[in-house]
Amino acid sequence: MSELHQVDYPSPIGVVEITGTEQGIVSLYFSEREQPLYAVDVDTPQVLKDALQQLDEYFKGQRMEFTVPCLSSGTDFQQKVWAALPAIPYGETASYRDIARAVGNEKSVRAVGNANSKNKISIIIPCHRIIGSNGKLTGYAGSLTRKEWLLKHEQAVRNGQSLDT
Repeated sequence: MSELHQVDYPSPIGVVEITGTEQGIVSLYFSEREQPLYAVDVDTPQVLKDALQQLDEYFKGQRMEFTVPCLSSGTDFQQKVWAALPAIPYGETASYRDIARAVGNEKSVRAVGNANSKNKISIIIPCHRIIGSNGKLTGYAGSLTRKEWLLKHEQAVRNGQSLDT
C-alpha cells in the first residue's frame, strides 16, 4: 500500500481524522481529541485535501454526496453492505433488514449490523443512516449523540433549514 497520510477536520461535533493515500481515503473516524493535530502540509495528497473540502461542504449543508475515492478493505459481504449504504438517500434512514434485502440475503440482518460496525469510512460511507427496524437509533462507533446529530443535520439541510450547532 502507498504511504499513509493523515489530516484532521474540526467538525461541529468533534475532530474527524482522515487517513488516506494518493489513491483514496482509507479511514475517516471521529477522534476523541479536543483539538486537531494533523494539518495539510506539502506532502498531503490531493485526495485528502478533496476529502477535507467535501467534509467542510457537508457540514455547511452544501454537499449531499461525496465523490472522493475510498479504499475499503473487507470481506466480499462487507463490501456489498458498504456499497449499498450510499444508496440510502441523504437525510433518510434504512433498517439493517432493508440493507440485508438490498444485498440479496434478507436473513443476514445481524451480519449487516456487523459489517456496518466495521465500516472505517464514516460519513462518506453513510453507516449513520442505518437504524433499527423499530425506528430507534442503534450502535454507531462515533457515538449515538453524533449519529443523531448527523441525521438531524441531513434532514434539516434536505428541508432547507439550518441546524444550530
